[in-house]
Amino acid sequence: MKIGDKVSWDTSQGRTRGRIVEKKTKDFQLAKQKFTASEDSPKYVVQSDKTGAKAAHDPSALRVLKG
Repeated sequence: MKIGDKVSWDTSQGRTRGRIVEKKTKDFQLAKQKFTASEDSPKYVVQSDKTGAKAAHDPSALRVLKG
């Protein structure tokens, strides 16, 4: 996975689509939530196509979309 990839992920409202906008390898805060990240266990910041909202996810929570 890399920045710019189109991905989808699950939310409480159903499956959402967007893009990877950042790869985090150090601990960080997003929307008042703290996340732990490292080189071995990165987090990806994604931006929703529908709302523009950003969220952070483990790679396992994201599905890369073709096209």
